[in-house]
Amino acid sequence: MPLPEPTTVLLVRHGATPTTGKLLPGRAAGLHLSPAGRAQAERVASEIAALDPRPVAVYTSPLERARQTAAPIARALGVRVRTERGLVDLDIGEWTGMSLKQAARRREWDAVQRWPAGFTFPGGESFAGLLARATDAVGRLVSAHPGETVVAVSHADPIRELVATAAGVPLDLFQRLMVSTCSVSAVRYASNGPRVICVNASADGLVRT
Repeated sequence: MPLPEPTTVLLVRHGATPTTGKLLPGRAAGLHLSPAGRAQAERVASEIAALDPRPVAVYTSPLERARQTAAPIARALGVRVRTERGLVDLDIGEWTGMSLKQAARRREWDAVQRWPAGFTFPGGESFAGLLARATDAVGRLVSAHPGETVVAVSHADPIRELVATAAGVPLDLFQRLMVSTCSVSAVRYASNGPRVICVNASADGLVRT
């Protein structure tokens, strides 16, 4: 039996919001892209549409900021947006809406940054739990699109954990990866294991390389 063809997943972080770099939004509802974030989304959409081969599907986290980023990408590709709940942001429970300055003063902050594999947010989710459900979500995309390229619009933590795992980096070190707003991180999933194509890149960079 022939092995399935590799699937390339373009992991796109949502565009900037009014709270980016200031607050920990988690799964807070009603958070929309800022004007700068909308411009980022339009730009990455045009860059992704120029790829060869072009992605055949666009999946997104159900949160507004991700859906607003996915919409112009799907429009540029001529496909519909599909929601994949496994791509949703980390549930940070009682920390939702906390400022980064407040979070950095908490005694648990060192664990979040240096030993996240064993940390669970009060009233929320663990980093390990996030990795399990994000990995399951990407597995569904890979199974549905053998030999194709797809876009998955998500959030910083899910993307960093997925890329770290694909690269064989322990979960405790995933915080060392940078994933900027509307950046593209690409992973090719094949029968002999994943290969990281790029991290925190522009889609334009993928076109040129």
